[in-house]
Amino acid sequence: MAKHDETKPHEDDSTVQEEHVHTEHGHNGHDSEDHGGGHGHHGHGGHEDMVEDFKKRFFISLILTLPILAISPMIQHFMGVDWRFGNDMYVLFALSSIVFFYGGWPFLVGGIAELKDKAPGMMTLIALAITIAYSYSTLVVFGWDGNQLYWELATLVTIMLLGHWIEMRSIMGASNALEQLVKLMPNEAHRLDEDKQVEDVPLSEIRNKDWVLVKPGEKIPVDGVIVEGHSAVDESMLTGESIPIEKEDGDAVIGGSVNKEGSLVVEVEKTGEDSYLSQVITMVKEAQESKSRTQDLTNRAAKWLFYLALVAGFATLFAWLALGYSFDIAIERMVTVMVITCPHALGLAAPLVVAVSTSISAKQGLLIRNRADFEGARNLNAVVFDKTGTLTKGEFGVTDIVASDGYSEEQVLQLAAAIEQNSEHPIATGIVQSAKERSLAIGKVTDFESITGKGIQGQVDGVQINAVSPGYIKGENLVYDEHTFNTLSEQGKTVVFVLADDKLAGMIALADMVRDTAKQAVTALKEKGIHSIMLTGDNQKVANWVAAQLGIEEVYAEVLPDDKANQIKKIKDKGWRVAMTGDGVNDAPALATADLGIAIGAGTDVAMETADVVLVKSNPNDVVALIDLSKKTYRKMIQNLWWATGYNIFAIPLAAGVLAPWGIIVSPAVGAVFMSLSTVIVAINAKLLKA
Repeated sequence: MAKHDETKPHEDDSTVQEEHVHTEHGHNGHDSEDHGGGHGHHGHGGHEDMVEDFKKRFFISLILTLPILAISPMIQHFMGVDWRFGNDMYVLFALSSIVFFYGGWPFLVGGIAELKDKAPGMMTLIALAITIAYSYSTLVVFGWDGNQLYWELATLVTIMLLGHWIEMRSIMGASNALEQLVKLMPNEAHRLDEDKQVEDVPLSEIRNKDWVLVKPGEKIPVDGVIVEGHSAVDESMLTGESIPIEKEDGDAVIGGSVNKEGSLVVEVEKTGEDSYLSQVITMVKEAQESKSRTQDLTNRAAKWLFYLALVAGFATLFAWLALGYSFDIAIERMVTVMVITCPHALGLAAPLVVAVSTSISAKQGLLIRNRADFEGARNLNAVVFDKTGTLTKGEFGVTDIVASDGYSEEQVLQLAAAIEQNSEHPIATGIVQSAKERSLAIGKVTDFESITGKGIQGQVDGVQINAVSPGYIKGENLVYDEHTFNTLSEQGKTVVFVLADDKLAGMIALADMVRDTAKQAVTALKEKGIHSIMLTGDNQKVANWVAAQLGIEEVYAEVLPDDKANQIKKIKDKGWRVAMTGDGVNDAPALATADLGIAIGAGTDVAMETADVVLVKSNPNDVVALIDLSKKTYRKMIQNLWWATGYNIFAIPLAAGVLAPWGIIVSPAVGAVFMSLSTVIVAINAKLLKA
């Protein structure tokens, strides 16, 4: 029972949580190694520590800023007081040095890291601005003519720390869905030993083929198969399936889902990094790290914005000096320009939305593998559906019952179900299931035997019952309703004849049942102006019948698996952007050929290499949800880009002092407030994205 293979132990929060979304998005300073509390993002484990670090630096800087303001001659002059004392400038220098080196440390380190990566951005601008302000003020204290800018420096650093603290908390809220997923897993499991005695062990000690007990209300600790018990299982946090699913012996369960009612014994199939949850977390991380075209554009724009701010800063300095203003005023204008410019908001515009949309989709069972192709889903012209298992359930169901004189439909179905209950054939399963759904009593069968190639027979309540093919009927020269039979056959349905004591009791027609959700999906796509196309290896009659049920007008039937990719190419040759939706088994070439490959109904087997998006559930409506999310994601990105760009177009001239003739001057501290607000607005807007 406890056959151990080497599987990776349960991964704790630090190993499976995503890296912080800032990576390579204009916030490169955040990705530096941990330089003594620098802005070094190492994923969310370290991220929470860094939020605390910024909070601590902010409050210490704030406490030091108050005496700096009180000692500053300009503030005293403004307040009409005189609090000067001997060597007060040296005290001011000492306090400001602490604020500069302690409070400004994350920005200084971040700026150096950005320069090392040859990707200067916001951190470099802030580091440059506070270094210029500090250096100039220090020179003034030790002998230069001019007015020091220590109070501006202190307020600037303090506000920047506050802004970053708020921003990082916002970002954590935007991209913490993975932590929520990780928290779904319990830390311990009730393992059963050889004598079925329960032993509580850490999850890391569980191995494949172990049996674990899951009590009512507990989270299922592993991926596996139920070997004992019956219960309803809530998988909503994992697959987005809102209604608890009834599970019994032989059914698969996912680690992290909740056992609602009865006790279950589960045989372990996957643990550690092979589990569904770990695969999802890996895919989400990869998707958040993969670049889309929009992100590449914003990264380049953020870099150019840095150079623009640098040029604008020095141009402002020289312009104010040329206009006859003192060096301290010109420096102040220059620092304000550098601080107010925010390549960071521009750099975060796309990746934050990416983090949110990827997390939202994962929680709904829509797993994005290729971000660029996912974002292209908003421009789709056509969605090609594989028939079996996608538009249909891949299971036979009863569609028509034609009863002969003297029999009701229920009686015909009852007789057929009784004789078919011992057969494993999919048609037999469909008949028995239909009888159960109608709550019909199914009699016992005796003397059961198979008629090779023709059907089955047996005794039910003393009556000889046969369930046979059309070939048997013709061979026995039995009379039947040929018109009805031909109509059903034309629709691609399979017809079973039911005989009672060698007389025809009726006909039962079965077909691969069309999903209700498929019709909803096709209708929704049509409303969006997107063509639905069916591509199947099944025969033309069956394909046409399914297409008629769903309102699909374009059908390609009897297409061999190898030829599906060629058919996708032909559709693309119309100039259309095409998505292919299939079960991923024999659809791999077609999924790879399409502009967007969607593997549907993956269940726990989500590692499908050829698919751009993997849908956990067999629900065609998820294709519509995917397209909607793609459109909403793009819209949010554009909103953020417009905000970030528009803000900078407005802020840079304002900081440079174009409104100075009208008495409107923006101080470095106010510039820092504007800059911090712009980033927080981008973060909050990203969080407003809803599926």
